[in-house]
Amino acid sequence: MFFCFSLSYLSRFFTVWILVVELASTATINPSSKIGNGYRLISVDDSTNGGGLIGLLQVKQKNNVYGPDIPLLQLFVKHETESRLRVHITDAEKQRWEVPYNLLPREAPPSIKQTVGGQRKNAHSKTPTSSEYAGKELIFAYNADPFTFSVKRKSNGQILFDSTSDESDPYSSLVFKDQYLELSTKLPKDASLYGLGENSQAHGIKLYPNEPYTLYTTDISAINLNADLYGSHPMYMDLRHSGAEPSAHAVLLMNSNGMDVFYRGNSLTYKVIGGIFDLYFFSGPSPLAVVDQYTSLIGRPAAMPYWAFGFHQCRWGYHNLSVVEDVVENYKKAEIPLDVIWNDDDHMDGHKDFTLNPTAYPRPNLLAFLDKIHSQGMKYIVLIDPGIGVNATYGVHQRGIAKDVFIKYQGKPYLAQVWPGAVNFPDFLSPGTADWWADEIRRFHQLVPVDGLWIDMNEASNFCTGLCTIPTGRICPNGTGPGWICCLDCKNVTNTKWDDPPYKINASGIQAPIGYKTIATSAYHYNGVLEYDAHSLYGFSQSIATHKALLGLEGKRPFILTRSTFVGSGRYAAHWTGDNKGTWEDLRYSISTILNFGIFGVPMVGSDICGFYPAPTEELCNRWIEVGAFYPFSRDHANFYSPRQELYQWESVAESARNALGMRYKLLPYIYTLSYEAHLHGAPIARPVFFTFTNDTELYGLSTQFLLGRGLMVTPVLEPNKTIVDGIFPRGSWYNMFDFTKAIVSKGSSNRVALDAPLNSINVHLYQNTIIPMQQGGLISKQARTTPFALVVAFPLGETKGESKGNLFLDEDENPEMKLGNGHSTYVDFYARISNGSVKVWSEVDGGGFALEKGWIVEKVSVLGLHGGNKSGFEIEIDGNKIEDGSNVEFRTIEHEFVGKLEEGGNKIKSVMVEITGLELPVGKNFAMSWKMGIQG
Repeated sequence: MFFCFSLSYLSRFFTVWILVVELASTATINPSSKIGNGYRLISVDDSTNGGGLIGLLQVKQKNNVYGPDIPLLQLFVKHETESRLRVHITDAEKQRWEVPYNLLPREAPPSIKQTVGGQRKNAHSKTPTSSEYAGKELIFAYNADPFTFSVKRKSNGQILFDSTSDESDPYSSLVFKDQYLELSTKLPKDASLYGLGENSQAHGIKLYPNEPYTLYTTDISAINLNADLYGSHPMYMDLRHSGAEPSAHAVLLMNSNGMDVFYRGNSLTYKVIGGIFDLYFFSGPSPLAVVDQYTSLIGRPAAMPYWAFGFHQCRWGYHNLSVVEDVVENYKKAEIPLDVIWNDDDHMDGHKDFTLNPTAYPRPNLLAFLDKIHSQGMKYIVLIDPGIGVNATYGVHQRGIAKDVFIKYQGKPYLAQVWPGAVNFPDFLSPGTADWWADEIRRFHQLVPVDGLWIDMNEASNFCTGLCTIPTGRICPNGTGPGWICCLDCKNVTNTKWDDPPYKINASGIQAPIGYKTIATSAYHYNGVLEYDAHSLYGFSQSIATHKALLGLEGKRPFILTRSTFVGSGRYAAHWTGDNKGTWEDLRYSISTILNFGIFGVPMVGSDICGFYPAPTEELCNRWIEVGAFYPFSRDHANFYSPRQELYQWESVAESARNALGMRYKLLPYIYTLSYEAHLHGAPIARPVFFTFTNDTELYGLSTQFLLGRGLMVTPVLEPNKTIVDGIFPRGSWYNMFDFTKAIVSKGSSNRVALDAPLNSINVHLYQNTIIPMQQGGLISKQARTTPFALVVAFPLGETKGESKGNLFLDEDENPEMKLGNGHSTYVDFYARISNGSVKVWSEVDGGGFALEKGWIVEKVSVLGLHGGNKSGFEIEIDGNKIEDGSNVEFRTIEHEFVGKLEEGGNKIKSVMVEITGLELPVGKNFAMSWKMGIQG
């Protein structure tokens, strides 16, 4: 049993709980104690159909710590691609739980029945003591007794994973029990690790030795550091620079059960409470290649509509439609960009999904409002929770009961409590549930033509614990006090091994029972699947069903925001980092979490700007919108109990928003092109700086700056009372996006530069050798998208030779598919070259008809970093034709200014930016423009 005491009354979804738990005697073992004695390889066969290696592992010496050992295991190893190796270990005699193959499609291993008997016939008569199984890039090497394995690079022999357990190591050899699995790897001390989320990391993006990393989807807010939060991503990337070249690789454990991962600096240990070991190794060797290989397995990130990259405004507590109308109008009056207005559950009738409050949000008025904002290009998104209110007059629930779609406990729908009161949870693993869910979304869309859905509370969150019933003789909830207090009649469920497993993961950071404030883990899904196994898949499975439903509505590209995520969630949904606080610390944490989700294959991610609760200071909200304007997903959201914090509430914040969001809206073509690259290759939109500058180990832990794409760096102010911010600038030339004339030059290695950062400004810099497309901005992305283009070309400052490149993707952004060749998209590669005073800028277009139809033109080209020299003798040619006097084309040069101290002799660099305006270059046609600057090399 346990006791709980509320420590905070402001959190919407939870309070921080102190639990006193009666732990089973087996759970008191020291975490560093050795549990088992490992396995021996007793047979191996490398002649399987379809390739791969199959072996049988036999336990060496049984024990009953955390339960009996599984005596015989099947080992399956295969190089699935040139860069991906799979190591699959499971019970050789009994089918075990795995992440369902229909949920996350991937190659299935040989079935147990087909392989065990046949392998014993075909196996080597004498198992080799050690051997190797080589692929194109990776080698799987093993020792037979005790069985250990390693994965290494074929190119240089670098060991990426080594399961050897020496006597002095604080971890066991392979342990495989029904409810306890353990596996470890040695690590070099120079390895930098990233991933293993979702959690809020106080030390930044790098994993920190001896911090707890527990993976189990849980509704505790993001203010809890190094605790298991809303998502489970048992993947880490390992970046090393011990030789001449840096190299990165990744390891994924495809397992949905709860787990602790112990990272000690020189080793990493998995302790998992079920399932199997299904390990995937991705060879990289660059960080970008790692994410490409990873998302090729788990699914490429979802295509997002263009408007999703505009600014979003939400609040829990927009009590009626007139408040929402005022918010939209006030953004317009303040001239702050806004694309999407959101409702939390305020629009609902009694907090019930797919309903409208007839008083606060009367349908005729709401439809008139939506007609108005839709005509302007704005969008409207509402929240739905998975808990379906138990109510005899509520059609959604009654249809769900009729179609048998709910998770069960002892033959009846499992009863929980969320905002409507008593609820049942849909079972999204059941084939029939997706059809029911799609029908309910269709019905709601006919009621209210929303443009996307926000699926929240899907860890799944429950205000109660255990087995509950609806009380008699009293109303639950009664409408007074916090809505998250359990009012059902409940009793704890601890009588099964699924509710009280022998090994206690560090749930909620305090070894909370795994069924605490969620679905009882002995409840079951379709076909008898236990919640114990499928718990962390709930939000993922709901995202899949919601994506399918929205896609079937009007054939438009879906937009879904989900709180709970799993491996592969990025294929269907965006994510926000949940309930944060309006503090400077939470502002800093947001960067690391967002960068981690890019690595996880969920590039469309952001945090609640200005904090969910409590009230932020005016200064903090200034600084937060300056950062949040460059989150991939940019949304202001606040708690019911917090004061209003829309960006126009303070004039100083409004000014910061106009500056930062103004730049975002000019950069929308660039950001949208990054989303296309994410959709094709998984490339994160927001990236750690080391993704581009992998040679510089000083950047491996940098968590206070980040890149958009390969060369646009954001350097925010993350502390109070600061008007100067220190930024690290890797080697090369960097140009201020708000004033192209201002340049930073880092010679040699990275330089630390003190940047002016007045309250209403954000430092954003463009790196050399880059071309980015921009437009003129606007208050709504639909309007901004119709304005002429400008190209910004950045060369290394003052060099007489150099090359730059960039690209642009345009499409009919609400079409379901984001691809070329469908007649509704255009892709442009931009190139630029300077050589001894001659400058050339040109384009190569694929599918130009779409851009020509839209009438898009390039009106302006700015070329940065050109050698100064003689400013006479400009001769501009466009597509081979000289620009004569009297044309609309104007050409001017401005000398660059330098920020920070240059190395000795550096101040002698004289360079200029060239700005050419008045152009009318069709985006949909190849163009080439060139000029000579009257200088000799």
